[in-house]
Amino acid sequence: MLVRLLYASRAAEAVTPAVIETILAQCRVHNSAHGITGILCHGGDTFMQVIEGGREPVNHLYRKIVCDARHRDVVLLDYEEVNERRFAGWTMGQVNLAKINQSILLKYSERPVLDPFSVSGRVSLALLEELIATASIIGRAG
Repeated sequence: MLVRLLYASRAAEAVTPAVIETILAQCRVHNSAHGITGILCHGGDTFMQVIEGGREPVNHLYRKIVCDARHRDVVLLDYEEVNERRFAGWTMGQVNLAKINQSILLKYSERPVLDPFSVSGRVSLALLEELIATASIIGRAG
């Protein structure tokens, strides 16, 4: 059974390009080995990530994320059983929100910043869908 999980968190320490690259590299190795796909959005100290795959591997990964000292304020935004993957092309795609048109963010929230803590999980998923449609996701698996 496939599931899709969306969560948000804040970084416990400063987010640098090197930190992002380390996270993405770890995700891609782990996710590939466990049949997990998804994307990671980051803006400032805020992260929003969708992961999808089998129920057990996704749940196990989320438990690890919740306990990871690099995260704080971890919030589950959406969890659902799905018939098919929406993010199957990415072992872990990346969206750096500092590099997209701010009007996309403003369309889904009160201010043009990533704030998944103040909107519903469905709104956050709609934002991700638009980011896919506008080709804002990088790091497609080969």
